[in-house]
Amino acid sequence: MIPKKSPGRQVLLQGNEAIVEGALAAGCRFFAGYPITPATEISEVMSYRLPAVDGTFIQMEDEIASLGAVIGASLAGVKAMTATSGPGFSLMQENLGFACVAEVPCVIVNVMRGGPSTGLPTHVSQGDVMQARWGTHGDHPIIVLAASTTQDCFSVTVRAFNLSEKYRTPVIILTDEVVAHTREKIYIPHQEEVEVVDRIRPNMPPDWYIPYEDNSRGVPPMSPFGEGYRCHVTGLIHDVRGFPTQRPDEIVAFMNRLFRKINQHFFDIQTVSEEHMDDAEIVVIAYGSVARSARRAVKDARLRGVKAGLVQLVTLWPFPRQIVEPLLRRVKAVLVPELNMGQMSREVKRVNQGATRVETLNRIDGSLITPGEILNRLMKM
Repeated sequence: MIPKKSPGRQVLLQGNEAIVEGALAAGCRFFAGYPITPATEISEVMSYRLPAVDGTFIQMEDEIASLGAVIGASLAGVKAMTATSGPGFSLMQENLGFACVAEVPCVIVNVMRGGPSTGLPTHVSQGDVMQARWGTHGDHPIIVLAASTTQDCFSVTVRAFNLSEKYRTPVIILTDEVVAHTREKIYIPHQEEVEVVDRIRPNMPPDWYIPYEDNSRGVPPMSPFGEGYRCHVTGLIHDVRGFPTQRPDEIVAFMNRLFRKINQHFFDIQTVSEEHMDDAEIVVIAYGSVARSARRAVKDARLRGVKAGLVQLVTLWPFPRQIVEPLLRRVKAVLVPELNMGQMSREVKRVNQGATRVETLNRIDGSLITPGEILNRLMKM
């Protein structure tokens, strides 16, 4: 007799708590972090939820050590994550670069707050968008996702782990103070309903294993430490066996593969959510908590006879040009509201190339852009 599958459940959670649920559903069993506003609830909930599922929680001495521990856990074969905010994210940049070049899957949550430096610790901002892309030095691809609602926090976290495992790369989740602390009812599916992707492990004998060997996907299989497969891990540019190299042919081959494993899978990585775009003449491009304000503003604009639409960016990096560019060609104007001086709007303008009018709506005082502010701008446009 096959037991009846248990249904999912509806629960009242805030965004930070939903991130924990998404991480556990995706198979995360290690968390190392340091408390910081407004991300602390992720650490707090992980501290008692992880041990209950035979996972490990460690409060580290700082954010540098936190990501270092996460990298070590991932190399040992465990899905691992950390969570922080702007100042802590700044401290993680060196280890983030190490994870990129060593191709170590892990998830880093950055709950954005006002900056720079200590800035506005309890207020909302979206000032870390460019830092997420370019914060660590050197040429490197990166995947950055953004959540807009509490439900997004669950689903985006699951997706972040899946992408990280599939492409052997760190994945950054950007939320913000408003998303993190908005409490609402969400649906958590039964575990059997959740798509979970695990890293590809070697299927050959240990003596045949070449840890960074190229293949059609550009993603080498990854063996956990301690299972008999030899792998040399370094932050130096390395050859296919993981040992440092200065040979130009090996350097170029490695760097090309590092980018190719992301570039050739844009169709899988890049995601947006569209609303009312079938007949839209004015489109709002937004992400994070601002996308939620934009959603209401677009609905109100349509009630007033303005054919407005919304494109919510779920993938911020690599910027979904292949999706956004065709939309820009068929609308009369675009509005990009952001809680910064204009970071993602630069990308929209770059791919727009004069095809339509692009306006910005920026707020930097630690307060949310309201639906009314976006609506007023749409009516004027």
